[in-house]
Amino acid sequence: MSAMDYQHLLVSRDGDTVHITMNRPERRNALSAEHLSELLTAFRRAGEGDATGIVLGGAGPVFSAGHDFADVAARYLLEVRELLALCTELMSTIQSVPQVVIARVHGLATAAGCQLVASCDLAVAAESAGFALPGGKGGWFCHTPAVPVARAVGRKRLMELALTGDPIDARTAEQWGLINRAVPDAELDAAVEELLGRATRGSRASKALGKRTLYAQLDRPEADAYAIAVEVMAAASQLPGAREGMAAFLEKRQPMWPD
Repeated sequence: MSAMDYQHLLVSRDGDTVHITMNRPERRNALSAEHLSELLTAFRRAGEGDATGIVLGGAGPVFSAGHDFADVAARYLLEVRELLALCTELMSTIQSVPQVVIARVHGLATAAGCQLVASCDLAVAAESAGFALPGGKGGWFCHTPAVPVARAVGRKRLMELALTGDPIDARTAEQWGLINRAVPDAELDAAVEELLGRATRGSRASKALGKRTLYAQLDRPEADAYAIAVEVMAAASQLPGAREGMAAFLEKRQPMWPD
């Protein structure tokens, strides 16, 4: 599937950055099975390439309204389970690709759209953006979207989002830890580029291993987290990037990254 083959996405490459833009504005970028499948394919392909960063955005007035109810309502139990498994696979893939993934959020990010934001490594939002787990005031509770959101904002704030279903603004999302930055709308692209630029410096191989290890230890007890981190960090000290980084520091010169 080439960039021309996507029906629900716009995919482009700008230098070392892949831009994946959800492009169903007439459906508020709702995540149908087809849309989720295309996102999964796009992230997998980007992950196999040599880019250092991925920007996830949305076309139109809304980042993403979450699951497409027209798709969900037409499914039986097993089919809904398959849909949610596909969505979970996408979220896991976003965190497993070697690139730094940053969400560029404008407008509303609700339910599985909010889940997307929480699953990205980094997130920058326009001040006009909003975030919600609206299932709390509807008929279908946001069980799966709450998983990564809980890990970003903590228990009490998750409960407020999930139980009330009410949206929070971008500044609140920044204070709660759901996003890294809330910026004036006109500065959104510049802020995304600036943060991604700082987050992709250094050895690409080292960064990829670091990202994978961070996710592996984040939700484990401290002793288990240290056990993982010690072994990986010891092994990583022998990689070409680490050797070059240390040599450059000791020799007081700029590093020449091997990857």
